[in-house]
Amino acid sequence: MSVYTKTGDKGKTGTFAGKRVSKSSKLIQAIGAIDELNSYLGIVGKLSDIQKNLFTINSILSGAKLNFPKNATKKLEREIDEMESKMPVLVNFIIYSGTTRAVKLYYARALARRAERSLVVLPKLLIINTSLLIYLNRLSDYLFTLARFTNFKKKVKEETWKA
Repeated sequence: MSVYTKTGDKGKTGTFAGKRVSKSSKLIQAIGAIDELNSYLGIVGKLSDIQKNLFTINSILSGAKLNFPKNATKKLEREIDEMESKMPVLVNFIIYSGTTRAVKLYYARALARRAERSLVVLPKLLIINTSLLIYLNRLSDYLFTLARFTNFKKKVKEETWKA
């Protein structure tokens, strides 16, 4: 089977539910934002469980009859708590810098926030599982904390921002 189907040549794409949807729709914009985040996590590396969860979210948004893992958000929270217990408490805004991996994680966090913003507008258009939105919100927190923790382990001092 060829990667190209020509079915999207007129600006529409298919969903798991079998509907044809405009590529400019808010739904497809959200799916695209999540896909962009997922692709970038491949560059960051070693986050395949999160990537699998993002594929599940996009499949659900596209109409697949899948359940999102109930423990996925709790797992992120546990890992955030564990990392935060080992680092200094953050009391100022910080400049997103440090090791190459940390900077990539800060960027991934920005992509997660964009994906979350794209999802927020969807409840007006379709009913979505709120656990998906909660997961994306916690994922941005996780990526931010993981970036800080990456720098912390490498003894890279955080640069604070002052107005």
